[in-house]
Amino acid sequence: MTETNSMTAGLRKRLEESEALLAETGCYDGITNLECRDMDPLKFETIHMKLRAGCVSAREIARRISASPGVREVGEMVAAIYTPEGDAVAISNGIMVHVHTMSRFIKWMIKNDYEHDPEINPGDIFANNDAFIGTVQVPDVMDVVPIFHEDELVGWAGAVCHELEAGGITPGGDVALAQERFGEGLFICAEKIGLNDKIRRDYVIRCERNLRMPIYWILDEQAKVAACFSMRDRVLELIEEVGVDFYKKISKEFIEEGRRTQLARVRQLTVPGTYRSNTFYGHVTKGKPGFQPLGDPDWLYSIPLKMDIKLDGKIVVDFEGAQPWGYHSMNCTPAGMDGGMFVTLTQHMNFEGLVNDGAWLATQLKLPKGTWTNPDSEFCATATSWALLLPAYGAFQRMLSRGFLARGFLEEVFVGQVNSPMIEMGGISQYGKPFGIAHFECAAAGSGALAIKDGLDTAYVGWNPESDMGNIEIWELDMPMVYLGRSILPNSGGAGKYRGGNAFMSTWVINKSPEVRIVTSEHSSRVFDNAGMCGGYPAPTCQKHRVVRNSNIYQRAEQRKPLAHSTGLDQNDLEQFYQGNQQIIEGPHITAPMKEGDIFTHSYNGGGGYGDPLERDPVLVLDDIIQGHSSQIHGERVHGVRFKGSMDDETLEIDFPQTVTTRKRLRSERLQRAVPVKEWFESEKSKVRQGDFAPEVLKMYRAAMDLSEEFAREFRAFWQLENGFAYPEKEQEDICNE
Repeated sequence: MTETNSMTAGLRKRLEESEALLAETGCYDGITNLECRDMDPLKFETIHMKLRAGCVSAREIARRISASPGVREVGEMVAAIYTPEGDAVAISNGIMVHVHTMSRFIKWMIKNDYEHDPEINPGDIFANNDAFIGTVQVPDVMDVVPIFHEDELVGWAGAVCHELEAGGITPGGDVALAQERFGEGLFICAEKIGLNDKIRRDYVIRCERNLRMPIYWILDEQAKVAACFSMRDRVLELIEEVGVDFYKKISKEFIEEGRRTQLARVRQLTVPGTYRSNTFYGHVTKGKPGFQPLGDPDWLYSIPLKMDIKLDGKIVVDFEGAQPWGYHSMNCTPAGMDGGMFVTLTQHMNFEGLVNDGAWLATQLKLPKGTWTNPDSEFCATATSWALLLPAYGAFQRMLSRGFLARGFLEEVFVGQVNSPMIEMGGISQYGKPFGIAHFECAAAGSGALAIKDGLDTAYVGWNPESDMGNIEIWELDMPMVYLGRSILPNSGGAGKYRGGNAFMSTWVINKSPEVRIVTSEHSSRVFDNAGMCGGYPAPTCQKHRVVRNSNIYQRAEQRKPLAHSTGLDQNDLEQFYQGNQQIIEGPHITAPMKEGDIFTHSYNGGGGYGDPLERDPVLVLDDIIQGHSSQIHGERVHGVRFKGSMDDETLEIDFPQTVTTRKRLRSERLQRAVPVKEWFESEKSKVRQGDFAPEVLKMYRAAMDLSEEFAREFRAFWQLENGFAYPEKEQEDICNE
């Protein structure tokens, strides 16, 4: 072994020993006593805060370097410090989903003997965006740098940026039409991209020749590397202050302390037991244009979850019954599932600064092989894995919230995250050059409601708790579209005593371009991918894009006539204001390119509601109507509130006596519609036995039963079906993995 390799000698063995100690003792690295903390608690906290401050500072440095509005404006970045074995010690704010995915990346390199070939030396820079190694999707490109003190590897510094263009078969980063990994874009598979603190020129050339807008990717690489160098400097400064042996010891104690804190918080906030949840995702693609050689079916996915909270506070989440992976871009990998769990825990339970991989170690995910959560083929696509990830962890948040509610922590209840549809585009820019971009204003959807107040309007997404849609003016510099408006989407939050947060809609006109290809993804159609709690309604998911081709907007502008800035409260303003070819497109927008003067709308998702809508304070209902967050007819039909006066002359007010009468009548009508559960069960059982479902529902159940004997057994037992009951496959019928 060379002298250089001696710096990392035994790294793989150390990782294996650490994992063995965890399995043997139940404690990270076998640490049963937190000696550093017990000796000096203030010093313990101070050192961790210095490390965390180093991560936060590094992220902010990188945001100033990046050219990407996704990083600079929206904050699509995270930075973290790791142990030599690849466990996160301290993290920044930002897209914390990637803290543990970077851990997987580092450990993959260690387990694949990188210490010998290609070697791990001071000044090396490694990069990865392969989800089967450790990330969520292709645009999530991560860089890690080893930290050496003298001749010893003492840790790693890592950073991730979400790239806005990945070089796939469609422009942007989330390549929705990819059916296998070979169409997803530029892959960097745990590659050494730099030596001696400098990114290799041949790597930059590869990026320049394989991306539509390489400036984003290349400058983001510079930004991430700068962040890693900054964190490396902070670690080495701290080692000079406290000594290398003390640093190595305390950094591992931080992780064990994080594990214990997670367990303690679960014991404090929840009730042990088994929780179940289920949600769905519908993807309408059949008959849409696009290069889809492996078929274009409409997909319906069931997302079943079972959560066991153990007496010691450990959370075990099981996805048994999930369907097989398919030839689409919505599959996920174990790394992505881990990341979804980590970011959900950090915002829902571990909202203090002292959080790291210890929180993740206090959980367990069971991901059945061959399902979309854990594909048994590494050739499958994962470009839009968030389409299923977000509904899955929204259901997880609702299960946690039921635990909070059972323990009496009403103020901690949160209905959870929802999908936030992505819009991506490419073609010819306003500058006359090829371009491709993912528009990240989607990072500001509506949140689910809380048990004590309404959800956040246009201010939340599950993958980045620091949600931000970015400034209109900045986005307009990077794409050939001019905003006609951003507006709250009325009634988009789920109704309840406390409503879910509302989403928004953007309306653009194509500007100075003969060709703009627009593809959207990650929005459910025809089924709810979210839910309410305790009587609250889910948020609507019927996504429809409204398009006006060959519009007369320029003529109206020249004539100084009013312009429509959205579809309006009644969803018909575009038809009223503009002439041209009016189109309404359900689900993903996959159609012919657009050109200058064409108008396009895209809307995002709101969150589910909490509590009975008939219990909502009428004053809040009126305020929503006045603010444009809800329509009057919605207030009357859903909340049972009656009004006097008119919005037109600003005299609208609540008719309280009529409201009391109306709500009493609506409750009575509910009881009249209700049927005993026994009658309902027998009626539904007949449909289940006959397979009296929509074709997509039948395929969904058949695929899950074929893959999971446990799910099939539970399904038969619940519906009182005979052993061996199955749905026969029709000849030449597409199924999920065909």
